[in-house]
Amino acid sequence: MDRFTLKPIGIIHTPYKTTENCPKGDYHGKGVKAYIELQPEYRDGLMDLDGFSHLILVWVFHESEGYELIASPPHDDEQHGVFATRSPKRPNPIGLTVVKLKEIEGTTLYIEDPDMVDGTPLLDIKPYLLPPETLGEVKRGWLEKKK
Repeated sequence: MDRFTLKPIGIIHTPYKTTENCPKGDYHGKGVKAYIELQPEYRDGLMDLDGFSHLILVWVFHESEGYELIASPPHDDEQHGVFATRSPKRPNPIGLTVVKLKEIEGTTLYIEDPDMVDGTPLLDIKPYLLPPETLGEVKRGWLEKKK
């Protein structure tokens, strides 16, 4: 199987009107408010989601073209393999972000801490289940040297 067809389930609205305005790498937009407009046919899928404080959003880097296997992340002058970064120029332009869920009204989800551009297609929503301490020791690769 060479291709998959993915259908957005909604649109993420953020204050970031261009990709240049988006927080980069490890620098999420802490406290920044945003919202998701879910397609009406997925409303029933929101049942019980309001009991979670955080969500994992799976989305598309829809403004990214092509990919580079070696990337130079913002705030770093060294190059790294694309899979060791959060670069938008990926073989499959899929983004993953943990956000705070503030409220759900109908098919609108109010969130905080987005890092994607306004109008981003949303592929999936998952509840964030694991607190960091359950992971044990976490290694952050090349980011460890940047502290």
